[in-house]
Amino acid sequence: MPEGGTPDRTKKHVMHGLKLSLFTGKLEAYFRVKGIPHDYVEMDSSDFKKCAKATGIAQMPQVETPDGSWLTDTTAIIAKFEAEGGEPQLTPPTAVARFVSLLLEDLFDEWYWRPALYYRWAFDEDAALMSSQIARTMMRDMPMPYFLRKQFILFRQRKVYLKEDGVTKATAPVIEAHYLETLDVLNRIFAERPFLMGARPCEADFGLFAPFFRHFFSDPTPGLIMREQAPHVCEWVTRLWALRPEDLKNAPQITTVPDDLGFFFEMIGSDYFPYLQANADAADRGDKMVQHKAQGTDWSVPTAPYRVYCLSELRREFRALEEDNRQMVRDLIGTRASLLDAPPTDAGSPDTFVGGKKLVTRLWT
Repeated sequence: MPEGGTPDRTKKHVMHGLKLSLFTGKLEAYFRVKGIPHDYVEMDSSDFKKCAKATGIAQMPQVETPDGSWLTDTTAIIAKFEAEGGEPQLTPPTAVARFVSLLLEDLFDEWYWRPALYYRWAFDEDAALMSSQIARTMMRDMPMPYFLRKQFILFRQRKVYLKEDGVTKATAPVIEAHYLETLDVLNRIFAERPFLMGARPCEADFGLFAPFFRHFFSDPTPGLIMREQAPHVCEWVTRLWALRPEDLKNAPQITTVPDDLGFFFEMIGSDYFPYLQANADAADRGDKMVQHKAQGTDWSVPTAPYRVYCLSELRREFRALEEDNRQMVRDLIGTRASLLDAPPTDAGSPDTFVGGKKLVTRLWT
């Protein structure tokens, strides 16, 4: 880092990912808003293996730094760059607003991937388009005919993200309702202000952007629904994608939590936190599946070790708050906030590193 503690923004990073990938889109948006120079490599299977060999992690996106080290996991990458400073600063400077931003980012990263993947693979038009794109990009170097690559992807994605991930005739309407309710809430929020918590984006916006850009906004079925029912959400997507550092010169930092985010706090308390605890308990027992109740429906889904880490990190961040700030967070979330009072677990280290082993593969497209 140059003198004065300011990051060197002249050297380019190299981002490896897919243009249709949920988490790649999230990190691309952050790099664009933050003004981080980077080149982009559209992964094929060979590049995917090369990145996995360098980091010990099979996932996307992955970032090669100018000094030859590697960064993985979008949440940890954003945290790294925010900690290094430099404008525009996107992390809220006040303790409660910062924690809420991180909490919402986690919710959007981990709780909205199922509706995102559902809409991509449950509808024939969307599934045909996206399996075609993956066959032409990620699998373009595979020694098999295009139509076989496409069929392989279609079968694999529907098996993993629908059949094996709790999507049934009973749960599909619940997933669709989850999307529609969220659109309604967000449309009202973005009619009032440009970003989720204020005049500039924060971690919560980038977490939300992940499923809402490359999936809900870009895929045929959810994209049509968004355009018809939530035009202000469409506007937010394009606003964030177009945003550049100079656009935020006069934008005040986020210092408070808006009073219209109750829909998400209620969701965290009633559905997401109980799921995180059930998932952690299942992982501790060595169970392959998690049985839990959310949105008034019984679910049976694969145990996700990565989310044990997510829960532990939320607890670590919560413990770092002063007691009066912890109480403010409890007041926002309600009785389920008690889950945050438990000590962090030994769930692994943050996923920004050179080499090492990650808790679980995250290749979500």
